[in-house]
Amino acid sequence: MSIPAGNSKEAAVSPLRPIRHKAAARGGRSTPQRQRSFSAPAVSPLVSPSRASLLVEEHYRLDPDDRALLPGLPVNDDDDARELHDFFNLIALVPVVVLNGLNWDFDELLDWDSNKSLQQCWTGEWFPLFFAVTVGYFLADLLWVCIVPHCVKSPGVIVQHHIATLLYLIIPYRFEEEGWLMGACLSVEVNTWLLIARRVFNKQGFGPWVWEFGSFSLRIKLISVLFYITWVAIRCFFYPTILQLLWTLWLEQWRRTGVVFYTRYSVALVLHSVFNTLNAKWTFDLFRGKWRALRNRQVAKVEKGL
Repeated sequence: MSIPAGNSKEAAVSPLRPIRHKAAARGGRSTPQRQRSFSAPAVSPLVSPSRASLLVEEHYRLDPDDRALLPGLPVNDDDDARELHDFFNLIALVPVVVLNGLNWDFDELLDWDSNKSLQQCWTGEWFPLFFAVTVGYFLADLLWVCIVPHCVKSPGVIVQHHIATLLYLIIPYRFEEEGWLMGACLSVEVNTWLLIARRVFNKQGFGPWVWEFGSFSLRIKLISVLFYITWVAIRCFFYPTILQLLWTLWLEQWRRTGVVFYTRYSVALVLHSVFNTLNAKWTFDLFRGKWRALRNRQVAKVEKGL
């Protein structure tokens, strides 16, 4: 290819030179951006630091446009710290859940014909150990998140949640007869364990369970199924039931003593209302994403058939 007439040096200069001169005149410098490899794993969209992170962003990939749930798990730069923290929770939550179960009379609790209240189904036989293990877990996890904040995506939310939980635990500490309230509220840790287990098991490559029925096979992601069942049962139904029960107990205490505030049930009512509000928001975020993902999948099928 021939060089255009004129000064050969000028002609051989890169055509980007005028652009660089303009950038230098403005006091800036153009910086080439590195293009992301097509073979690189998909990275979950990051939210603005000024906005509190959604719970679902901890465990799902979200479409940056309509916030629909995407297949796969979010990829993070701090996977080692997060995986270690996840394994700690998977192990530490087991004694909390088991000791909680040992304090309940499930024969009466699961008997639809039983006339016993929720408080009467609480035996409290293992309460001292249950209380000590629970407080130890929340203190350890709180300290972990404060020292290694990048082990979770939203350290501020976790810290606030754990502080509120520890304040809530003051009630059964001062009034051991209210241990049933602690046990009922901590039933949510079953769902928390499944939430973390889903992410850990998927990262380890554990596939769904497959049941063969002759020529028909059923693929079931057991952890995910149990996660959604316990989410709805505990966060959407059981927690509001506890709130209604606390409201009734607070009214009875108010009528009996004439004291409105600074009672065990008034404090519990406020804190439990906060947890119910968080559960409502997280439920909306979770199922809104699932609905959008389902709707997008249906649209894609229609377009594929056209």
